[in-house]
Amino acid sequence: MAAPGGGLEAEEAAAGPALGRLEEEARRRRERLRALRQRTLQNKDGGERESKQFREDEEEETVKHKELKLRNYEPEDEELKKRKVPQAKPASVEDKVKDQLEAAKPEPIIDEVDLANLAPRKPDWDLKRDVAKKLEKLEKRTQRAIAELIRERLKGQEEELASAVGSAKQEGSDSD
Repeated sequence: MAAPGGGLEAEEAAAGPALGRLEEEARRRRERLRALRQRTLQNKDGGERESKQFREDEEEETVKHKELKLRNYEPEDEELKKRKVPQAKPASVEDKVKDQLEAAKPEPIIDEVDLANLAPRKPDWDLKRDVAKKLEKLEKRTQRAIAELIRERLKGQEEELASAVGSAKQEGSDSD
């Protein structure tokens, strides 16, 4: 039977070798890295190697801390109040937004859209195109023929009108 304090010592003893083994592996790893650095630096010239090794040793010893900046926290300590960052004022974005909106407006390429070009063509459009020249010639001939017929009718009406007027004169002279 173990004393109440004895169980705790047994756990520490069991954890001790595992912790020691991890530390030993970390130490070996560091030594291998240093040896590797030395080999790579030996390939380069010697003066740089010594200065790099000196800098690496300094970096291991010093611990870098970031400066504390308090934006949203209101400290009570006077020393911490000095580190408080003043409230940031939002920048005016109206000009930027206006510029972006103006740049985004598409410039009209074509003022008027021709609906004939947009609408799909009928299946017989090529036949109509080919016949159009012949139709123009026929249209001219048709217009000439219509004009001739109208002239003939007018001449016929003039003759009838003249004969009607002439017959009216004869009837008027007979009645006297």
